[in-house]
Amino acid sequence: MGKPSRKIPFHYGWIIVLAGMLAVFACIGLGRLALGMLLPSMGENLQLSYAQMGMISTGNFVGYLGSVLACGWLVRRLGSRTTASLGLLTVGCSMVLISSMDQYPAIFALYVLTGIGSGTANIPVMGLVAHWFGARSRGRASGLIVAGNGLAIMLSGTLIPMLNAEQGAAGWRQGWMLLGALVVLIALACAVLLRNRPEDMGLKPIGTDGSLAQSNDGSEKRSAPEASTALLALIGSIFFLFCFTYVIYATFIVTTLVDEMGFSEAAAGQLWIWVGFFALFSGPVLGALSDRIGRRRGLIAVFSMQTCAYLLVASQLSGGWIYLSITLYGFSAFSVPSIIVAALSDYLSKEKVTSSLGQVTFLASFGQIAGPGLAGQIAEASGSFAGSYLLAAGMTVAASVLALMLPESKKLFLIERVIQNNAQKGSV
Repeated sequence: MGKPSRKIPFHYGWIIVLAGMLAVFACIGLGRLALGMLLPSMGENLQLSYAQMGMISTGNFVGYLGSVLACGWLVRRLGSRTTASLGLLTVGCSMVLISSMDQYPAIFALYVLTGIGSGTANIPVMGLVAHWFGARSRGRASGLIVAGNGLAIMLSGTLIPMLNAEQGAAGWRQGWMLLGALVVLIALACAVLLRNRPEDMGLKPIGTDGSLAQSNDGSEKRSAPEASTALLALIGSIFFLFCFTYVIYATFIVTTLVDEMGFSEAAAGQLWIWVGFFALFSGPVLGALSDRIGRRRGLIAVFSMQTCAYLLVASQLSGGWIYLSITLYGFSAFSVPSIIVAALSDYLSKEKVTSSLGQVTFLASFGQIAGPGLAGQIAEASGSFAGSYLLAAGMTVAASVLALMLPESKKLFLIERVIQNNAQKGSV
C-alpha cells in the first residue's frame, strides 16, 4: 500500500472536497447555471427564437441525461479521477467553441456536448464522498462540494453583465470564452488533486476508526446495508421532484420579477446574485444537519423551505416577501443533491454508490427537462407564472411525503450491528 508522498497538516479528504467544489463550480455552475445570464444577449445577437433558446437549454439536460448512465462503467474502467477530469475538459472545450459559433445547430450540438461533460464530471466527483468520508461526515462533505454552485452563480451574475456592458453585442462571446477557459484550468487542477481512494495513499476515510465505519448515531458497521430496487426508486423519485421544481424557479424567477413584479433587469440580476450567496451555505449547513438528524428529516426540512419559497413568489406579495422567497430558495435548493449522495452512501457499499447515483440522477434528469417546458406552457396559457410556482409547491409537498417513507439509516445501522454481533456470538 502506497504512502502519501508529502505530509500535510490535515486529512487529504479535505483536498478532495476542495477539488470537488471546483469541479461542481465548473461543470454545473458554469456549464449549466451560467446559461441564464448568457442566453439573452446571445439570443438577441444571433436572432434566435424563444423556441430555439429553450431547446439549447434542453439540449444540455439531454446530454447530461445520456452521460449519467455511462458514468458507472467509465469509473470502473478509468477511475473517478480520470473520468471527472475528462468530463471537465469536455465542458471547457465545448464552451470555448460555442464562443465562435454563429449558427443555432452548431451551438445546440456543442451545448449537448457540454451536458455530456457535466454529467461525466459531476457523478464521479460526488461519488468520491462515499470513499473518503464515513457516514457521520458525508452530508457535510457533499454539502461543501455543491457550494461550488453558489460561487458560480455569483461569478456569472457579476461577470456577464459587465462584459455585455463593455463589449456590447460581442459580450456573450467573451463570456463563453472566459468561462470555458476557466473550466479547462479547473480540469487540469482536478487531474492533479483528485484521488480515487484513501487506501491508495495509505489513509483511512474521515470519520472512521479504520476497519469500521461509523453511522449517524455513532455506532459502527462493517459494511453499508444494500439498498433494494424499491428504495433506489424512492430516492430517484424524490430527486426527480426536486429537479422538476428547482429548475422552474431558476429558469423563470428573473423573468417573473421583471415582467410581473416591476423589477428592473439590473435589480432582478442582483437578486439572482443573492441566490448564489445563500447557496454557498445551503449544502454545508443543511448537509451537516442531515448528518445529525438523519437524511429523512433533513430532506423534509429542505422541501418545506422550498415549498414556502414557491408559494411566496406565486402569491406575488409586495415588500420583503420576495426577498424571503429568494433567501429560502437559495439557502435550500442546492442542499438536496448533497443529502441524496449522503443517503446513497449510507445505504450502499462504496463500490455501488457511483453507479447508483447515476441511475437515480438519470431518473431525476427527466424532471429537469420536463419542468421548464410545462411551467412555460402553464404561464403562456394563464398569462402568469403563478400557476407554475403553485405546481412546484405542490410537488415539493409530494417530495416531503415521499421522504417520510425513507428508512432511517440509523435504524439500518443498528439492525446490522445486532446481526453482526449475533453472528460473532454464534461463531464462538
